[in-house]
Amino acid sequence: MSTSYQDIQKQIVELQAKAEEIRRVEVSAALAQIQAIMQEFGLTLTDIGGGIKSLKSPRKPVEIKYKDTTTGNTWTGRGRAPKWLEGKDKSKFLI
Repeated sequence: MSTSYQDIQKQIVELQAKAEEIRRVEVSAALAQIQAIMQEFGLTLTDIGGGIKSLKSPRKPVEIKYKDTTTGNTWTGRGRAPKWLEGKDKSKFLI
């Protein structure tokens, strides 16, 4: 006797429910174990790398070196030169 598609789908749903329940139990056990270890050694979330992430200082914006006064286009001088500067003397646009 072969099983039907609906029977298999029903089994899948049942197995997924079982798996989720087992996962909840295992996560609870893991959390309890982690809490016990933290209490035993007097650890905090900061000690194990949790909580606040390291704060990086914000980068200072790069100063603009070139500006086209007629259009207002600007360029810092870093990276590839913009199209509006192609074929032009860059020294004329220095700030």
